[in-house]
Amino acid sequence: MNKQLSTSRGTGRRPRVVIGADCLERLEALAEGAIQRNPDLADRLLGEIGRARILPAAKLPQNVVAIGRAVSYRDESTGQEKTVTPVYPEDADIARGRISILTPIGVALIGLAEGASLHWDTRDGERRVLTVLHVASQDAPESLEAQ
Repeated sequence: MNKQLSTSRGTGRRPRVVIGADCLERLEALAEGAIQRNPDLADRLLGEIGRARILPAAKLPQNVVAIGRAVSYRDESTGQEKTVTPVYPEDADIARGRISILTPIGVALIGLAEGASLHWDTRDGERRVLTVLHVASQDAPESLEAQ
């Protein structure tokens, strides 16, 4: 795992991103709607979408972070590990670990596979490295609500 982290840092390459086709339009609409309120975040989300490999939902690997899938990650700066579930903004509930896809951490995690490390800019402008440790193999039932 450290080898992958140092490779990522050393080459400056970003990890691969894979997004399910079923949520592509919704993510694009959310990013476009956020351009006036938070242009930097909207640009980051559109950038991730633009470089993502788009797959049919049925072919999205189970180890890839997606809307409604719980993900455990480690902040390499602090060693702290957290588990969160990326969701659409209206379903966000930080007390339940449900983070909006329209947050810096939501944008950073979406589409990453287990083992991937990436640079992440906090809301305070601090640069950190996150490593995806585990992605739940099943979508959370409440994430399957009508979109």
